[in-house]
Amino acid sequence: MLNLEIASRRSDAISRGVGVTTQIYAEKAQNAEIWDVEGRRYIDFAAGIAVVNTGHRHPKVLAAVKDQLDHFTHTCHQVVPYENYVRLAERLNNLVPGDFKKKTIFVTTGAEAVENAIKIARAATTRSAVIAFTGGFHGRTFMGMALTGKVVPYKSGFGPMVPDVFHVPFPVELHGQSIEDSLAVLDKMFKADVDPSRVAAFIVEPVQGEGGFYEVPRTFMQKLREIADKHGILLIADEVQTGFARTGKLFAMERYGVVADITTMAKGLGGGFPIAAVTGRAEIMDAPGPGGLGGTYGGNPIGIAAGNAVLDVIEEENLCERANSLGNRLKQRLQSLREAAPQIVDIRGPGFMNAVEFNLPGTNTPNADFTNKVRERALQKGLILLTCGVYGNVIRFLAPITIEDDVFNEALSILETTLRECAAEA
Repeated sequence: MLNLEIASRRSDAISRGVGVTTQIYAEKAQNAEIWDVEGRRYIDFAAGIAVVNTGHRHPKVLAAVKDQLDHFTHTCHQVVPYENYVRLAERLNNLVPGDFKKKTIFVTTGAEAVENAIKIARAATTRSAVIAFTGGFHGRTFMGMALTGKVVPYKSGFGPMVPDVFHVPFPVELHGQSIEDSLAVLDKMFKADVDPSRVAAFIVEPVQGEGGFYEVPRTFMQKLREIADKHGILLIADEVQTGFARTGKLFAMERYGVVADITTMAKGLGGGFPIAAVTGRAEIMDAPGPGGLGGTYGGNPIGIAAGNAVLDVIEEENLCERANSLGNRLKQRLQSLREAAPQIVDIRGPGFMNAVEFNLPGTNTPNADFTNKVRERALQKGLILLTCGVYGNVIRFLAPITIEDDVFNEALSILETTLRECAAEA
């Protein structure tokens, strides 16, 4: 069976709205490697978009799932509950930043976690407005689209968005948007567009995912917390992509010296199995009445079993420390290529949530063509990369944190060769 044959069938059978980054079709995967249906091996620097932080088919995760399969696969927790759901909630309540009593709910996807976080915030505050940030990504549901700060492809053609959602420019010094500029827009928004007494929550990614891997400046996050407290607004941290050791901490919010009232998470929690969660202050999480939260597959026992195993692996294998080490090595290698590849304008990211941004040499003009050329050339050489950013000029690196040193070194060599070739041809 050939990739091109399956691609043709896919085009005929599946909506074009489901885009794909590559036209290689997976046959098997192990840790940081994927083999396609033609038998070709690839090094995976996407990890299912930060899902398999613990690697493809981690033995401990597989063992937990197989054990759960031997007991039951579904009862619906709202009908017949199960202990491991409670246990995972207890663990997240202890691990999510914040020295206060917390409670948790489980759902299935990151977008669903965001939807429920907004529902909970509105119920707890009896307010309706929500403030998000340009460049942010919060999902493809209608509330997720409304919160997301990028039109194409996420909002284009889908009609009116959910009302009472406002956007503040995300502070990115590289693009001329300072912290002071963003705070000034927020202040003007409170005067011209929405009374702060009507705002239920701020929602922010500690490191923007689809938006370009820009980290929230520490002083800006602290100022958001201060403004939220002043006006009785809740702070929601969307840790769907940043969570579970990716940034060198279990949660990225551990870096800020302030805590969120509500945290959303998914992706890395399940190690490849669908599960998402919302954790927050107990009194806030209890605001909705019984039946107001939940879902048929929310907290499916397979995903719950995987989640408990993922937390064990992160702790036992010191993956937070490993993420910092890998990220430092990657950034050092990229720094060494600045002279050879003058398109590089920035190298950034905490832990192993790293990115490189490309402009036309000597200008402030984003270079999306070069970025995509690097991605395509790397794929030809056996390295899977993802692009991101509002201008499409950022490559993000999301390899499993469990990647073996020899495989990681091989990937860095491919990356270096690719960048040198593409720069020389530009």
